[in-house]
Amino acid sequence: MKQTKLHVFLPLLLMMSFFMIQGCTTDDTDSSTTDINTTLTYTDTDFEATDWTEATHSKSAEPNFDEVFDDTEVKRLDFVVTSERWQSMLDDMTNTYGTFGQSSSRAGENTLIDTDEDPIFVPADVVYNGKQWYRVGIRFKGNSSLQSSWESGILKLSFKLDFDEFEDQYPQIDNQRFYGFKKFSLKNNYEDSSFLREKVAADVFRKAGLAVSNTAFYRLYVDHGDGPEYFGLYTLVEEVDGSVLDTQFSSDKGNLYKPEEGSANFVAGSFNQDDFTKKTNEDDADWSDIESLFTALHADTRTSDSATWRTNLEAIFDVDVFLKYLAVNGIIQNWDTYGRMSHNYYLYNNPDNSKLTWIPWDNNEALQEGKMGGALNLDFSNLESSTWPLIANIYADDVYKAKYDGYLQEVINDAFDVPTMQTTYETYSTLIEDYATTEEAGYTFLNNSSDFLRAITELQTHASSRERAVENYLNQ
Repeated sequence: MKQTKLHVFLPLLLMMSFFMIQGCTTDDTDSSTTDINTTLTYTDTDFEATDWTEATHSKSAEPNFDEVFDDTEVKRLDFVVTSERWQSMLDDMTNTYGTFGQSSSRAGENTLIDTDEDPIFVPADVVYNGKQWYRVGIRFKGNSSLQSSWESGILKLSFKLDFDEFEDQYPQIDNQRFYGFKKFSLKNNYEDSSFLREKVAADVFRKAGLAVSNTAFYRLYVDHGDGPEYFGLYTLVEEVDGSVLDTQFSSDKGNLYKPEEGSANFVAGSFNQDDFTKKTNEDDADWSDIESLFTALHADTRTSDSATWRTNLEAIFDVDVFLKYLAVNGIIQNWDTYGRMSHNYYLYNNPDNSKLTWIPWDNNEALQEGKMGGALNLDFSNLESSTWPLIANIYADDVYKAKYDGYLQEVINDAFDVPTMQTTYETYSTLIEDYATTEEAGYTFLNNSSDFLRAITELQTHASSRERAVENYLNQ
């Protein structure tokens, strides 16, 4: 059957009628294809992409940051997915994490399920501002937050979107983009009653001059057969292995790594290439740049000839970027990353200087003291040096420590200037309050609206306390 253009008035009618038009049928065998990885059948391949325009859908369009990442508005996204495909996503989650709403934990045991398999992608249509994007790949995403939300019976799960994931099944969407963007993460603000941590942390990193994902607030509705349901207020996050490289570096041809666990803490002699997943140049089995960083970091010259050690380290690693990252990360207090956890960062071999460059990721736990012993002190006095040598070895060098101290002062005077931060919290909280406090049971982590207001107050207090912390550290 041919797909007709969606009408933009009466969003509820749009969603319901659209589902009827593109519902999965079983008698259209001539156009059916099957994905061997998910055993999903595609019987909806005969359609026209009538909403396709060069500016909105084409790969040739430049990323439209003003449209997609607008800080002044909470925009709306709608997912429309057949009931069969939605059920396959839920079934896949059940197979991995057990029955929805039931904990797999046993008394006294940490039973976080460790899996290397991502949740499955399925095709769904995305509707934004009256326009339709066709057969977009959507899947659930996350690790501990995904399992915890699932076991708690909260269906407000994070999503990954890939706009041409299914272009082989649907030639009409070859190289489909969303205003120039191929991929996004749509994060559920897990354990963040303020809904602001992911966005504000990214704002601070960017204002400090570091490469980081753009973010924006979106309210999400999902129609999986019974009309659109409000899934809550989310944060849309730009993917690093996409437009971040394209727009914040001169080239996206370098090696991009997403380190995770194991040797991702850079302990001497521990290198394992499996812990440094390649997100670009995946077919090139060469990790020599990461291995060179291990070698330079742990060279004997660190204590015998520090100038030579710094020269060799800086030849492979952008130490200056890392020092500024440490300053920002220390001020905002972000415990869920390197120094406490060996994840939530990327390394990119910048083609401009052939140096591995640090890119922060996943900041929903920032702007608070946090767990696992809390965020690192500004002087790293609570750092287990032998476990986190990338920080320990660099901070122990007098030249690098002086640069780090200078960045702390710079950041607290500018990117984390307290009056500006207070205004930011007030502006953003006013923007999102109505959408945050009207989330529905089963799709929210809030107990009541007071949780939101209390969390905003805590952020305001936190900003002032960090100014004092920097002052105390620099004056010691």
